[in-house]
Amino acid sequence: MANNELIDQAVHDIEASQKTSTTAAGQLDNEALQDTINQIFALFRVNFHNQFYAAFNDTSLLNQAKQLWLDSLRDYPIQYLLLGARQIIEQSEYLPTLQKMISSCDEQGSRIGLPAPREAYLQACLAPHPKAAQRWSHPAVYFAGQKTGWFDLENQNEKTTWPIFKRHYEELRRKVLCGEELKIAVPPELPPPGKPQSKEERLKQMQALREKLDL
Repeated sequence: MANNELIDQAVHDIEASQKTSTTAAGQLDNEALQDTINQIFALFRVNFHNQFYAAFNDTSLLNQAKQLWLDSLRDYPIQYLLLGARQIIEQSEYLPTLQKMISSCDEQGSRIGLPAPREAYLQACLAPHPKAAQRWSHPAVYFAGQKTGWFDLENQNEKTTWPIFKRHYEELRRKVLCGEELKIAVPPELPPPGKPQSKEERLKQMQALREKLDL
């Protein structure tokens, strides 16, 4: 079976297990992620055979590596992980490092305009007002900033706002990948200013107001 067919089969198997499972949502997510990491390592074993066995020459080392990848890639949608693995297999002759896998996953989002979380955070922090009228790389960045709070992004330190923004952005990114469309409601433009009144016109208006009020 070709590598692409193996990955397509992995996607199908994981989606099927998610639909038929009766476990709780959180447990399901964790199990699906574990299945995905196992599938990816299996694909790497097939494609980078000698390199794979040289890097993971015992079960303990392999399990440690899988746990590290599981913890580090937890915030990425499963589809990103599988597409990222496919990209590496198609483009690289070498067994990837974790950092290479992270970069590959980030590229999957950028293909549909979704920047990496860090890039999205900086974009949200630096965007001028009015926020809704700006040109965003993707609406998910705007809504993540909105959920985090524009005031906090501008006034709180990064240590406080970055984890909050990242959490909101990852949630929105998953929704987009699953097909949800995000649209920013742009506020209507203000009408152009009218011709200023002359002094005589202002006096007439004031006089009419006095007469109306019996002053």
